Amino acid sequence: MEYSPNKMKENLQANDFNFKKKFGQNFITDKNIIEAIANKAQIDKDTLVIEIGPGAGSLTNILGQKAKNVIAYEIDETLKPILEKNIHENTEIIYGDFLKRNIMPDLKKYKYNKLYVVANLPYYITTPIIIKLIEDKIPVDKIVVMVQKEVGDRFKAKPKTKEYNSLSIFLNYYFEVKKELDVSRNVFMPKPNVDSIVVSFTKRDNKLPLKNEDIFFKLIRDSFTQKRKTLKNNLKGYDLSKIEEVLNKHNLDLSVRAEALPIEIFVEIANNLNN
Repeated sequence: MEYSPNKMKENLQANDFNFKKKFGQNFITDKNIIEAIANKAQIDKDTLVIEIGPGAGSLTNILGQKAKNVIAYEIDETLKPILEKNIHENTEIIYGDFLKRNIMPDLKKYKYNKLYVVANLPYYITTPIIIKLIEDKIPVDKIVVMVQKEVGDRFKAKPKTKEYNSLSIFLNYYFEVKKELDVSRNVFMPKPNVDSIVVSFTKRDNKLPLKNEDIFFKLIRDSFTQKRKTLKNNLKGYDLSKIEEVLNKHNLDLSVRAEALPIEIFVEIANNLNN
């Protein structure tokens, strides 16, 4: 059963569907983009896929063709008559707020070798969704998501760039982050005000050796409290001698800004603070 974007438009019109700005509803209307997202994920019949915000089901339909099973979380129950007509038997739709749901019991119903998240994420909750996946310790092997371009640029940002921030480091500790493709705002209905980007996150098998993750993540957050200030100003409550000890090894000092430091130096500082 193939569900085309044209069919999606017909179903939306037939059901008098009204797009809801509060849910960030922008549905993809280009079949090539939908297929590209699914292909970039490299899904196979050993894969359980989580989709967040399936909307009218264009991507959901293709995911169901490729995966062993799909669990799709949709907050807007008015989409039910449209969505449920166009999914495969291996797909479960759960209506409710993904951010408020305990996901682990949902996963326990399924047998799978790989767990992927593949979605066109609502712009307004992109970062909270990805942070939830990490903090709830959902055992995700790969995430492939379409997000607002500006947000995607921060996800994959490198040191010494204006996009680089605490979230860039947080994500890069857990995942290898890669841009997969650019997506024009013109392939959505309704058309958003910004372009999008598809980003993949592949779980790191060998994370950098941290003695204490809590110290590390607090250090990162505090280092970027005021991005234009130096570490000396942002980290006044820390043992600055231990921080300086590490910086000096890299020919740096406390006048450096957080945006100049790669994740490896932050790990080294956090481990030294833990001694």
